[in-house]
Amino acid sequence: MEKEDGRNRTLIMEFILLGFGDVSGLEPLLILLFLLIYIVTIAGNLLIVALVVVDHNLHTPMYFFLGNLDCVEICYSSTILPVLLAELLTGDRTICVHCCLAQLYSFGIMKTGENLLLTAMSYDRYLAICHPLRYAALMNGRVCCQLVVGCWLCTFLVVGTLNYFFFSLTFCDSKEIDHYFCDFSPMMKLSCSDTRTLQLVTLIISAIGTVVPLLLTLASYVCIITAILRIPSSIGRQKAFSTCSSHLIVVSILYITLIIVYVFPSINTSTVLHKVFSLFYTVLNPMITPIIYSLRNKEVKKSLTKAIVKLIAFKNRHRI
Repeated sequence: MEKEDGRNRTLIMEFILLGFGDVSGLEPLLILLFLLIYIVTIAGNLLIVALVVVDHNLHTPMYFFLGNLDCVEICYSSTILPVLLAELLTGDRTICVHCCLAQLYSFGIMKTGENLLLTAMSYDRYLAICHPLRYAALMNGRVCCQLVVGCWLCTFLVVGTLNYFFFSLTFCDSKEIDHYFCDFSPMMKLSCSDTRTLQLVTLIISAIGTVVPLLLTLASYVCIITAILRIPSSIGRQKAFSTCSSHLIVVSILYITLIIVYVFPSINTSTVLHKVFSLFYTVLNPMITPIIYSLRNKEVKKSLTKAIVKLIAFKNRHRI
């Protein structure tokens, strides 16, 4: 028992994820839908990673970052969807406090890592378009590795600092989380500890992990678009824009949904609608990232076609 504000409070050891509310009769459809999304997400991202590793034509900085991003998307999706599928399959929506904190920590790591990797990719596109003659020297293998290592060091430092404060919270009385996963804000509302310090730390961490990457990405694309508009030929402009269009689409989808969920006031937004918007960046974005890159990049399509031809030839040779 814990006493605070003169009242007895019973500490809780597990939460109840309310998910999407009462979906009686829709469980089979939701299970099939989320299972299909999970399979497509894992298969699509693994395919891109395999192509980047195997095809020497894709051994460039842009695809090096893309391979790292796809690994993040695999881990990110595996943090959310298996738990959601287990809840729908068994009907058991309870999750222990430590498991919930572990999911929250993994979610924070993957989301922050994704933001920073996308920022590194925007910097790579900025150098490729704005400084093409110096690109090979400015973005070599060593610089690529340093950027990726820097992204992960910053991610673990930022998220680790936030979770140091968050893990010290105690939870009591209410155990219902009105969400389909252990998100930060719904969990903090259930705490019976003083969260003022945590709210201040959250504001600072959010600026470092989300706002700063967004501003850096926007700055890169302002320079990129300015440089593209200066190209005299329309073919040249189209070719230059095609090298960054896939990344721009992924970044736009990610940050638009994040802003809708976390920045815009949700007073007039229903809880269900809030969860639907959350699905875009937690479930759908990891799935569509490899689809966008495979459909809009000639190098990826060429590499995929070559891999399929080799696979067919290999099967035919063994049949003979």
